[in-house]
Amino acid sequence: MPSFRASLRKLSFSRALIVVALFLPGVSGLLAEATGCPQAGALLSRAQEAKVQEPQSQEPQPQESQSQEPQAPVLKYDKAIFQKPIPAEQLAVANHFVGTSANDVIRDKQFRKFVHSVLPDRTFHYGWDMSPFDAFDRVLTGSPQPVQIRDGRYVIVSSRSGPYLKGRGFIWIDIQDGIALAAFYFHPTNGEPTPTVTVFSRQVKEESLRMSQLPPVFAEALSTWSAESDVAPVTTRYFIGDSNKKILLEHDEDYCVPGNGSNAPAADDCEQMNADAADIDLNAAYYLDQTNHATNATAWMIVGADQVAWVQLRDNTCRSGPERLRCHIRMTRERTQVILGQHPTGHASHK
Repeated sequence: MPSFRASLRKLSFSRALIVVALFLPGVSGLLAEATGCPQAGALLSRAQEAKVQEPQSQEPQPQESQSQEPQAPVLKYDKAIFQKPIPAEQLAVANHFVGTSANDVIRDKQFRKFVHSVLPDRTFHYGWDMSPFDAFDRVLTGSPQPVQIRDGRYVIVSSRSGPYLKGRGFIWIDIQDGIALAAFYFHPTNGEPTPTVTVFSRQVKEESLRMSQLPPVFAEALSTWSAESDVAPVTTRYFIGDSNKKILLEHDEDYCVPGNGSNAPAADDCEQMNADAADIDLNAAYYLDQTNHATNATAWMIVGADQVAWVQLRDNTCRSGPERLRCHIRMTRERTQVILGQHPTGHASHK
């Protein structure tokens, strides 16, 4: 009887060691020694193997390390949209004036010829009909802003004020790739959405365009100039290229993503900026459709019954729920694509 009790105690002790050993693999030798049973080590090994081979739980595990911050969208710059790179001998003219004022540069015959060559030969409405060159001539004349060169390749000529309608201009030249873009800001009073930024380039001939398709360095420089020139970050944007059409330059930025080393606005503020950008693009697309994309359109925008009905539908659909702004943004962007005659496509973070 004592022998039976001793064996029982030894067996209970062995089981306890096996349980512990499942989590502390180093005790296999201790188990064999304590029980006086060499087979105990083998028993433990089989138990450990069974634990290793045990299927993992299918329940999702919390991802503690996964960041909840918005991720920057992949840039989609499409260099192929720029046709006929500017010859090197013409680009040398722009580089020659670095450090001098925009006022002095715009008076130079060689530079004036250069600007003529990069701006499209279309009719633009800045108070009245004129060429894009004449509009830039008006706002650059008298500008004390020095001509800048950044990273040894990007030349910038700009002004921060103009003679009327708060006009101001910005010319950006990539002397390495032979690309030039120009932006013109003013407050139209002819019934169209206001204020506006119109980007020009004779090298581009597209039917639709988004900011992310343009060089990211240009977008960064334009944003900096806008901030320095009291141009709101979310403003109606158009593009006039070599197709004799004024098209929408869509906002596809996500204002909740930090950029250029700066912090993004507060979550509520940046989402409202995204919603404002979607609304502005919709209004601009509606105006362009009404005016047949004329580069010098002056008609007053008329909001039709169909648009009024759609706005009411969107507002009712997105009235409640935790994602009201995202719903507003998504529906508005889809409506913009319908007006532009395109298929709805996703944007940076509001699909």
